[in-house]
Amino acid sequence: MNSLLLLRSKSAQMLSASTRLGTSQVSARAAAVRGYHATSVRLGQGSQCKQTIESTEKFMINTYTRPELVLSHGKGSYVYDTDGKEYLDFTAGIAVVGLGHSHPEVAAAVADQATKLVHCSNLYHNEWAPTLAQKIVRATMDAYPQGSQGIYAKAADGSNGSARVFFSNSGTEANEGALKFARKYGKIVAEQGILGKTASEALRGDPNLKCGIVSFTGGFHGRSMGALSVTASPKYQKPFTPLIPGVHTMKFNETRELGTFVDERTCAVIVEPIQGEGGIHPAQVDFLRALRRRCDQVGALLIYDEIQCGLGRSGKLWAHQLYPEDCSPDMVTMAKPLANGLPIGAIMASNKVADIVKVGDHGTTFGGNPLACRVGCLVVDRINTPELLDHVVAAGEVLEQELTKALQPLIGGPVVEIRGIGLLRGIQLSSDPAPVVNLARDRGLLLVAAGGNTVRLVPPLNTSIGDIKKGAAILAECIKQRSASA
Repeated sequence: MNSLLLLRSKSAQMLSASTRLGTSQVSARAAAVRGYHATSVRLGQGSQCKQTIESTEKFMINTYTRPELVLSHGKGSYVYDTDGKEYLDFTAGIAVVGLGHSHPEVAAAVADQATKLVHCSNLYHNEWAPTLAQKIVRATMDAYPQGSQGIYAKAADGSNGSARVFFSNSGTEANEGALKFARKYGKIVAEQGILGKTASEALRGDPNLKCGIVSFTGGFHGRSMGALSVTASPKYQKPFTPLIPGVHTMKFNETRELGTFVDERTCAVIVEPIQGEGGIHPAQVDFLRALRRRCDQVGALLIYDEIQCGLGRSGKLWAHQLYPEDCSPDMVTMAKPLANGLPIGAIMASNKVADIVKVGDHGTTFGGNPLACRVGCLVVDRINTPELLDHVVAAGEVLEQELTKALQPLIGGPVVEIRGIGLLRGIQLSSDPAPVVNLARDRGLLLVAAGGNTVRLVPPLNTSIGDIKKGAAILAECIKQRSASA
């Protein structure tokens, strides 16, 4: 994919600057003082850890499989458990703490805002929600001046367009809102009869017919009923069927049946430009271009779920900005790193979508609260800089190079493929990755698995080059050890 490969040409020039951005060197030295070394032997479980786990089992609804450790604090790219053991964190809370743990500016903003106004509901204005919305929209437009479609569409007078934002509390809620907006948009398109005579006559008779939603294999959009309905995974869906009607699933990166699946009854297509949970799969340029074109033909909206791949993780502000402008979306959903761990989500919608959403159509009690939005302003300002985005590209290249060099003899065997972009990387194995994840954790490296036997690598965006190399070395050794014992 030429548009993705362009990012790699500058990597060598960035490495020296990148090393200055790391926040974890002090933690690494602290580990040496404490005497922790790579080991596959678990340290003794302290009483605090045991009590916490027992309380979890007794008082919490268990929907997670967790290792028997309790994290107590973190700093930069490292976290620590209640026994004092240090871990290099290549999960970042599943791609959430983009600026690292206990970021001093984030901590200061939280502390200050907590003494002023944490919550006031959307019955009233607060100063931070519109400030964050403006930052997101302006940063998006400035980062992609060539854009002219979807959220980048020009105004009727030819001036630059201006998308608008709705805040929620999570990525799932952002996707739910986007799907609601699309359903209403579909009704309006049908009622206006702008799709051509035959289709329009049928849809005018019952505007509810234009309600179809298309999603893709390998996609993940959340766990609530609407978001779950467009997450094509039997593992997640089967216990909760029947799901919402009108959802159809296409094969990711496949266009041959596009005309069959996306038709005049479709109101929305939702897709991740780079799939995360599904196993780190970038969309092909021709695939996204075809989706954009087909949505325009049938009056459907194109929704990009950038909850995991957006906000700097690809080396661009948005992953879709790696692609040509004729792949641009009508809506972008976001969450994870937006407030560096505080719950927040958002929908950025084009004006043609925002204009049809009226008072009372949607709502949220906590969304857009001043605490999360103030931190969001700080996060957007820190991520949306050439220095940090260039570092993500360079660090991602180093990670790929180190893993490829160390695992080359295993590629085509235990290692199927190393793929990804920026600091959203995956190593697909030929077998279950859980033993590798467990080995790495014992050696002080936290990882998270993804679909298709993939180990997912999503460290904080400002992880130092030294820690990128350290994490790659630990992971490579764990894969080799597992391969030798299999």
